[in-house]
This record gives sequence, C-alpha cells and structure tokens, in this order.
Amino acid sequence: MTACAIEPAAANDDNEDGQTPRTECAIAENGNEKTPRTECVITVDGSYAARLAQDGGSWFPERWTLDGPEPYAVPLPGNQPEEPGTEVQPMGDGRVLIRRFADGRHNFSLLYPTGPTTGELPLGAVECPGEETILRLLPPAPGGEKAYALAVGPHSSAVWLVAGGAFGPEHLAEIPGRCSGGVWLDRTGRMLALDRELGGRTKAVVVDLGRAGQVSPLLQIADGSDDRLLLADPDSGLLLISSDAPSPGYARLGWGVLGSTLPVRFPECLRVPDCTVTPFAIQPGQVLTPESCGVALRIDGPMGGWVGVWRPAARQVQHLAGPEGWLAGSGLWTEAGELLLPYATADAPCGVARWAAAPRSGALTGEAEGPGGTGETGGTGAGDAGPEDPEGGGGTAVPSPESGPPEPVVARPVPLQQAPLGNLVTK
Repeated sequence: MTACAIEPAAANDDNEDGQTPRTECAIAENGNEKTPRTECVITVDGSYAARLAQDGGSWFPERWTLDGPEPYAVPLPGNQPEEPGTEVQPMGDGRVLIRRFADGRHNFSLLYPTGPTTGELPLGAVECPGEETILRLLPPAPGGEKAYALAVGPHSSAVWLVAGGAFGPEHLAEIPGRCSGGVWLDRTGRMLALDRELGGRTKAVVVDLGRAGQVSPLLQIADGSDDRLLLADPDSGLLLISSDAPSPGYARLGWGVLGSTLPVRFPECLRVPDCTVTPFAIQPGQVLTPESCGVALRIDGPMGGWVGVWRPAARQVQHLAGPEGWLAGSGLWTEAGELLLPYATADAPCGVARWAAAPRSGALTGEAEGPGGTGETGGTGAGDAGPEDPEGGGGTAVPSPESGPPEPVVARPVPLQQAPLGNLVTK
C-alpha cells in the first residue's frame, strides 16, 4: 500500500498555502505541515511503477516492472520532452497514464511501449475554469483499471474519472469546500477519503463514488482541531492521522483504527526533532492485528533524509539508511513484512532494495536487488509513550453518517470511535 508521486513545482500545481498537491501530509517538529517531493508512483499491488526520468536535461516518462525476477525500466519518451510538472501514474496492465497541462486544459493519455517507439492513446481533457482551480491525479486506485483526479476550486472540489471510463474523462462528484489528500479505504475503489477545508477547519471526509459522490464525515478528534488522514490500510483498518488536537496549532502524527471506540494515539517516538516525518506505506494483510502492521516513514532533516520503520505496538522507530539513489518517499510493503524501496543511480538505473523483518524482533535487515547497489540498516529508535500510554487523542466524535440501503459488498466507513470492534482491537 503506497501513495507516491512526482511533485516538481509547476504552474497550476501549487495551492494557496504553498503545499504541493499530494496525498501525503508530513508532520514537522515545528508543527507546520508540508509535503516533501516524492519521485515515483507504484500500483497498489506493486506490479508497476512510473516516474519522470531525466536525460541530458530532458524529462520523459519511465515505467518500471517490479513483479518479475528482477526489476527493469522501459523509457516512454514522446515526440518532445515533458514539462517538469507533468504527472504520471502506472496502470494495472502496464500502461502509464500521463497528465499534461497546456492552454488551460489537462490532457490525459495512456502510454505504452511499441517496439522502438512509444504508443499513445488519448483519453480526452478536463478544462478547469479560472486560474485558481488546481487539478492533480489521485493515488492509484485498487485494481489498477481506473484512475481519478481531483480538481480543487475556490469554493468546491470535483472528483473526475480520467482513465477506465467509457467516454473519456467523467465528472463523478462535486464536494463543497477545498479538498486535499486522497486515501482509498477499500479494495474496490469506491470509498475515497479526502481532507476538506470548510469554515476554516480541515476534517477528513469520505466520498462514496458508488452513491454519486455522497459525502460522510470520517474523522473529528476535537471540534476545533484540523484532522487529516494520511494513509489507510483496508485490511486491518489502520489509519495514519495528522491532527493538532493534542497540542492546538501544532500538528502531530497519530494512529487509530477505523471504527474503533478507542481514541487516536499520538506516540512520542513519531516526533523527530527538527525533522519532517511522512508516512508513505503500510504493511497489508494484517486483518485482525492493526497494531502489528509495519509503517514506513520518510524522515527529512537538516542532515538529509532517511527511512523510518514503526509499528503501533512498538515504542520506538527503527531508523534505516536508505539505499543510494532512493526515489524518496516511494516504497511498498509486502504481506510478509518485507519493505521494498526503489532506487536509481548511474550504475543501477532501476533497482529495488529489500528490507526483510527478522523473526521475532521485527527489526529489518536489507539487501539491494537489481544491477548494483547495496542496502544497509542503521540507527536506533527513541522511546515513546506507546499504545498503552498515549499522549492526547481523545475528543468528541462526529455524528454517524446517515444510514442508507444495505451494502452487502462495501461497508460504509464511519467516524472513528463510532463503530465498536469488540475484542478485535487489542491495543
């Protein structure tokens, strides 16, 4: 489970408060929230990745195949170099979706290799009224057959289906308020969580794409807090959250479980002095044990960046020296507890470092896969309050969303602390 994308600064790609438009939200020690640039996008199942690569100052899309015996990259250059702000996203069938902005229109196409050249299938365009409207791709959807975009205007936000529809880009939902983020809550690609700014406060909401974009509240830790959803794992229900509820005006990184009656926890070990901490991947498959899920963190500080690994049941973060050339902010967990980190260097233009959890301890050891490069762990974790001694995290839950017709396939998300899980939550 990961959500990462290229975020070069470009026209129509920065919002009014200076954040880059991305699903991940970083928590810095000074309490400010920002999103550092990430450099590649990976499909939900980990089969493919895509990024903008550079050769001699020219940008071009590149697709990585990750599910074979050895990772390899295929360049997909067009007739001319791409702009730095161009977005790319891998699809489940190996094609790459590209979004290009020109003359006030966002043009979408699917790229694929055709021998020595690149094939391109135009999908249509979305025209956003006014310069204040920002459009960006949402994280890869489960299944890999469809792709979505979020257009954020001065007073409302729109969700578009831009790939996988029958007749080109399709408008799916209009949501009051300015939305950011973007986290999938199920494996069908129906329930999408967004962070909505409305009335001066930001709260995570759920957009039900199976009900014409019906909006329901998802997260409210306190009435006056800004509560954002950063990552979610559909299997275990583990949520990574940003909120200033435990310390007003100072954003903290916390965790909770979808539907749990227990409060959100804000472990002390997730506060790294003078650094920005960004969760970017959660270990899937831990159906009844969310506290055992591995969480990968990108940590950026004055001395550079590195990787952190943490589990809700632990009282410390394991700090790792990422592989040379790591495409920072990108990675993928396997169900078995192996963390995959893609990297690119002059000697190894397409490589994946594998960090495997050691038996019992859960600590990671690693090696690199691909032509050249090595992976080494390093650093020690700092103690924290732990799940049994959370710092902050209580609050008033919002009312339950209105109930509708029974949904036999997709369970409707509800606000945290509203749906008891009984003895399924152990911490």
